[in-house]
Formats: sequence, structure tokens, C-alpha cells
Amino acid sequence: MKGKTFKPTDYEVFGGLDVDKRSISVTFTNHQGFIRSLRMPYSVEHLVNHVRKHFGDQKVAFAYEAGPTGYGLYDGLVAKAYPCLIASPSMIPKAPGQRVKTNRLDSRGLSENLRGGQLRSIHVPCALYQELRDTFVSEMVGMKQRIKSLLLFEGIEFPPAPAGRQWSFMVKDKLRKLECSKTVRFKLDQLLDSLEFSEKQVLKATREIRRFCRNDAELSQCIEYLMTIPGIGWIVASQLVARIGDWRELKNIRQLGGFLGLVPTENSTGERTDRGSITHTGDGRLRSKLIQASWSAIRQDGELREFFRSVCRTHARHLASIVAIVAVARKLSVRISVVLMKQRPYEVRQKVRSTPLTQGETSPQGTTRRQAEPGEKNS
Repeated sequence: MKGKTFKPTDYEVFGGLDVDKRSISVTFTNHQGFIRSLRMPYSVEHLVNHVRKHFGDQKVAFAYEAGPTGYGLYDGLVAKAYPCLIASPSMIPKAPGQRVKTNRLDSRGLSENLRGGQLRSIHVPCALYQELRDTFVSEMVGMKQRIKSLLLFEGIEFPPAPAGRQWSFMVKDKLRKLECSKTVRFKLDQLLDSLEFSEKQVLKATREIRRFCRNDAELSQCIEYLMTIPGIGWIVASQLVARIGDWRELKNIRQLGGFLGLVPTENSTGERTDRGSITHTGDGRLRSKLIQASWSAIRQDGELREFFRSVCRTHARHLASIVAIVAVARKLSVRISVVLMKQRPYEVRQKVRSTPLTQGETSPQGTTRRQAEPGEKNS
């Protein structure tokens, strides 16, 4: 549901949907209790026709779990004027002692939780922003991991390279010439060929996304505004826009930090406050990119650089820069929210005098930096 909070009292019938690629298990309840459970083909038209036939003019709301079926069912129901929530599986209340799981029981649980107002929808981008999604990068990263795993398994050292340059053309050329058995050589060449193909796909996808954004005035303007923030380049800006979706749905400047999993976990009671690591909810790849953008931001922005140092001073040396750069990313998420919500370029309020960062401040033992993706010059 977009633009308003779901209130169970506004509806009369609640449909819980357990969805797979061929069918939908649906349970209907109302404020008095259970109505019926049934199974039907995966079809929005079929579901809507059933609702119109059996519930007439009653107000009906739906909910289903986020999963591989994506947003198709949601888009179809919303287009027919039926509100729908997509709930994260980890956030759906379940009885601790429950040991039986079926599609029918899952749909009933969703219906009852929807009726009780216990479900919270994930953020669903509108169709325009859904078009920006792509998966080629994850395939490329997976291929790199397989190459390293193969070398590790065979006891072969990965060619040495400076941080951030582990997959340069020079390193890949060394991998092509690496001395190893014929069997390992065959496997390694196959993986390197697949990596090269994935990199080409990423470049094609990036060019297509750029073209798509240029042809839409709103997308283009949002990306331009985001790129005025120190540390944010085109790739990070376009992925932020794709994941956030319609900027009008941002209600406050702290919402984005929670959406990206950059806020701390908390287990407090009484007067004791206990905060831990970040929640890690949301898109991990985008969160990682924003953290990498933060490294660039603290080199360009004196205010962020001094904030980074102030956080470093309050933590142990081996953790200081890691904790501090995540704090900078959270601060960066606030700037992103302000720029999008106000639809204006970022403006530096006042320049803060700050000395450049030293190598020791940014490179603690045990930390590594991500290499830029093909076509990415900076964050």
C-alpha cells in the first residue's frame, strides 16, 4: 500500500495468500473469524473474480510473503483497486511451538495477522522504478568468488595486487598464464571466460540503464540531485533511485537509514540501553555501495571527515574506521533523503577546515576495499 498506513478497521474481509509459481492458497477471514480456505490457479483475474462473486461490495485487503514471485500479483491487485501488503518472511509473527507448515496454514496465518494489524509491508517501488533493477552484478561477483575458491582448494596463490586492483587486466592476464595442471587450467579458463562474459553483460546493462534514465525526466533529475552530494557518483545514485522508488514515499530523513539496514540493533530494558551492530536489513549490495561511497565522501567533505575522526576516537583501533565509516554512511543517507524530499541539489552549509586523511586512518589491519565495477570510475 502506498501513501497511507494500513488500518484493519477500514476493511471487512482479509485475504492471506500463499503463492507459488502455479497456484495460490488463499484464506479469507473477517472481523468475526474464519470464512474459507481454497486453492486456485496463479491468476490475478481468477482471484479477483472469486472475490467479486463471493464478497460483492465488501472492502477486501490482501497480503502475501515476499519471495521469488516478485511484484506481479501485487501490481495486478493494486491495478484492480484492491490494497495489498507484501510482508517480509522474517517479520511475520509465528507461534514458537508451531511445528506444522502447509500452504493453507501459511495463508491462514497471513490473513489473521493482516486482520490484527500485525503485518508491515516491505517497500514496493512503482513500475517505473522496477525497470531499473538488474542482476548481472551478483553473477559477476559470484564468478570471482568461484575463481578464488578454486585456487584456494588447489593450494595456488592468487596473483598479488594492490587493494582495489585485484581484478585488473594485468591480474586476469596472470591468471591466464598461471602454472597449474591441465585439469585446473581447464576449470580456471572456463571461469575466466564466464567472468569476461558477465563483465560485458554488466557494461551492456549499465549503458541500457543510463539510456532509460536519460529518457525519463524525473529519474534523470533525481540522479542529478544525488550526484551533487560528495561521494555519490552515477552508479550509486541510479541504484539508490531504483531501490528507494518514488521519493514521495519518504516520510522522514531517518527512514532511509533503516531501509538500508544502517541503524544499530537495540536490546534495551528499563534504564539500561544496549545497542549493537547494524541491523543489516534491506539490500546488502546497495548498503555496501553506500559505505564505499562514504570513503570517497570523507576525502571530499571536511565536515564528514571530521565526523569520521570523532567516531574513530571513541572506538578501539582495530574497529574504529569500520564503525566510523558505517556512521558516515548513515549520515550520508540523511543527506540523500533531504535532497530527494526537497527535490534540490545538495548545498554545503559551511566549509569545515580539515587536514587530509592519512593511510593509517583509512586502512586498519584486516580491512580491504572493494574494486570498482566495470564502467565505474568512482562511487
